[in-house]
Amino acid sequence: MTLGIYGSSALTLDTKGRIVIPARYRELLRKSCEGEMAITRDPQYPALIIYPGKVWRQISQKFEALGGLNHKVRSMQRKILGNASVIEFAVGERMTLLIPQILRDFANLAPKEHVALVGMGSKFELWNLDNWEKIQLGLQLPGEELIDDLPAALEEIPF
Repeated sequence: MTLGIYGSSALTLDTKGRIVIPARYRELLRKSCEGEMAITRDPQYPALIIYPGKVWRQISQKFEALGGLNHKVRSMQRKILGNASVIEFAVGERMTLLIPQILRDFANLAPKEHVALVGMGSKFELWNLDNWEKIQLGLQLPGEELIDDLPAALEEIPF
């Protein structure tokens, strides 16, 4: 499912750990967030993934339905589901989203610093701006954990 969430924006994380989602996404989110957004760790990079509520429910159900005996599947379930924070979110004039401290720490997001919000079709990625610029140049990042040989069941989930 793609929503048409594309493009990137440089935003500032406020002192309380919030970002303001750009107004250009308002109508797309009105159709897909259903009162909440989910934020979780990116399984490969020191970044966060932000899902509108409707998309999150689809993704999380697929992860929950997988068996947990394969260690790569279980590891991915922990990364995606075990680190998820589902947050109430109102689509309106000022669409603020609080990023939990534990997730900000993982992605190296600091108050009053710039972050990159990147639209990826049906979700957003949230990056430390320096890391975003490095990844754009093809550089390796500290904390990067590329995953090889994923089980077929994981390959099919569009996370």
